Amino acid sequence: DLQICQHRAPTCCTKKMEESYQAAVRRERTQSIQALNFELKYMIVGHITAFQEAFESLLRFAENRTSSLFETAYRPMAKEAAEPVKELFTDISLYILGAETTVESAVLRFFDSLFPLVYSRLINPGITDLSEDYTECLRLTRQDINPFGHYSKNMVTELSKSLWASRMLSQALSLGIEVINTTEHAALSKECSRALVKMQYCPHCQGLTLIRPCVGYCLNVMRGCLASVSELDAQWREFISTLEYLTNEMAASHELEIALSGIWNSINEAILHAQLNGPQLSATVDKVCGQPKQQEGNLSSANIVPVKEVTETQTFVMAHTSLNNKRREFINYMKRSRTFYASIAERLCDGDLVMRDSSTCWNGEDVV
Repeated sequence: DLQICQHRAPTCCTKKMEESYQAAVRRERTQSIQALNFELKYMIVGHITAFQEAFESLLRFAENRTSSLFETAYRPMAKEAAEPVKELFTDISLYILGAETTVESAVLRFFDSLFPLVYSRLINPGITDLSEDYTECLRLTRQDINPFGHYSKNMVTELSKSLWASRMLSQALSLGIEVINTTEHAALSKECSRALVKMQYCPHCQGLTLIRPCVGYCLNVMRGCLASVSELDAQWREFISTLEYLTNEMAASHELEIALSGIWNSINEAILHAQLNGPQLSATVDKVCGQPKQQEGNLSSANIVPVKEVTETQTFVMAHTSLNNKRREFINYMKRSRTFYASIAERLCDGDLVMRDSSTCWNGEDVV
């Protein structure tokens, strides 16, 4: 009553054993593919982690640099500016990780929060009553009177260019992991599991437990079984080309590192611009939002302090170099895996599964 291992000679197999063999080949095939995938998956997961760590390090550096700008040059508003600064960098981090947000909304929200502080602490430091309504009016007015000139728009442009490639790379790597995980659990058809049993276990039914399949036979069976997986070859090659393009984009002129480290300078220039245009801004704000309460003997406008570059370059250079090296190593490894899905049958038929150095092997019907 055998269905798969039918043979002229006497056999020591039963139908129940054939069913056990089918369960075994399914389990073994999943394990074999998992073993092949392991190194590739390990490299991608490792790079996602390394990329995120280096990115977080650059982000912390840029945030500290921006905070120290307020503490050294704009002390009257430093305490209140801490929250908007933190929000800006949190939004940037979430954007990189694929959240449904945009760089433009993050930057403009930051400048909306910043304007009431700049107006009440630097341009008109005598304001005592900064009510919720008045603050909200200042926030909304910012969009119309553009107190920060072209600096806010420039910051959006610079960050959008450099963060886009990082966001895409982060999403592409996650997609790569998803594809690999899906191929591990691709179901074997009934015909395939029968062909695998015939190749690997039918010799056992003849007592030939040491005979292994012939190489050509193994390749035919594996290629048939993995036809759907090897069809990914063209898309996988395209995926690797896209990764290459994205890593090159990140390393090109709009570098993530340079854009992040320049945030403090863009903010500084924007605040200086607002201070220089203080009288015009005050006149417009008074018309739109009304006049707030002033302290007796209005304080003079805070001095404009040009800020020199904060000297924390060593941390920045280390994170920058680390990110560049990791990109290079990773893309070189991924280029070597271009043929991963095209050669999957060859790699499964390599090693212990087939007979390599012997003139005797199993061809599916007999020992040859």
